[in-house]
Amino acid sequence: MLIKFLIFAAAAFVVWKLFTGDRKQKQVKNKAQEENLAASGEMIKDPVCGTYVRKDGDIRVRQGEAVHVFCSYECRDKFIKSLEAGSTKE
Repeated sequence: MLIKFLIFAAAAFVVWKLFTGDRKQKQVKNKAQEENLAASGEMIKDPVCGTYVRKDGDIRVRQGEAVHVFCSYECRDKFIKSLEAGSTKE
């Protein structure tokens, strides 16, 4: 009975390590891929939250000559509010 429990516990531990190790490996791979795309200029950093987004993303704001791309409408709205707050102080 004790041997069966130990074998089951060891098997469960191995399966758990496989899943958690695989998830960490995917995160490292995705981060490296994002950094490569950012270095090549295909992705740029969201000015609000810092997430990398595709340069040709759909959520954009033009500020003079600069075009800012955002990961979400929430980030875009925060950016617009910060611009409005900055313009009222001047």
